[in-house]
Order: sequence, then structure tokens, then C-alpha cells
Amino acid sequence: MAKGAQQNRDHLAAVQLLGKTISKRAGFRCEWCEGDQELRLWEYQPDQEPDEDNLALLCQSCRELVGLKNPDPRRLRSLRNALWSQIPAIAEGAAVVLARCKEPWVREAIEESFIDQGLKDRLL
Repeated sequence: MAKGAQQNRDHLAAVQLLGKTISKRAGFRCEWCEGDQELRLWEYQPDQEPDEDNLALLCQSCRELVGLKNPDPRRLRSLRNALWSQIPAIAEGAAVVLARCKEPWVREAIEESFIDQGLKDRLL
């Protein structure tokens, strides 16, 4: 068996072990928009070791936003409150998605948030 394939399986297993903890933390709601449809774990920085700060419970709609280059600003408004989380996967992950939108309210929301200043500088 290829070493990379085994490492990937081990990584996914470690993520799944944290699933119950993350789901309870989230109150079984999306940690970006508070939706409750098709919730799944999402890794903010998948190249790092899985831990609670690097995982968020997201709904299908928010997971779709992660992959969009030009998301609809109306869909992004629900992510605004996520910027105030102390958990990097929630706040920083949402900021990365929001920063793809060039609406003035997005810049203001990111500037006012508690996310790392270095990330703010890169995003804005």
C-alpha cells in the first residue's frame, strides 16, 4: 500500500474522531450561518494536523461557498457573525471566503473582526 494513501486514511480518521466534539461545540448547527442542512466537518487548513481549532461544522451551502471564486454577496451576509469566533477555522475560514467579495461591507466586517492582523493584511 502506498505510504501517502495510508497517511490520508489516518488523517481522515483523526478528523472523524473529532466529529462528535465539533458537532457538540456547534450545537449541531453550521458554525458560519447557523443552518442545519447536510452538516459536515470542514478543515480550514487540511495540510495541518486535525484539531478542534482547525475544524468547523458547515452546512452544504457554506461548503459550496468555500469553492466559489465570485460568491453572491447576498449569500455571504450570513457569514458575517462567524468573524467574531475565537476559533480560527470559523473566523479565519469565513474571512477568506468573504474576502473574495469586493463589497464595502465585507472589508469593514473583516477590519472590525478579531482575526489575526497578518491575515487581515493579506486579505484586504
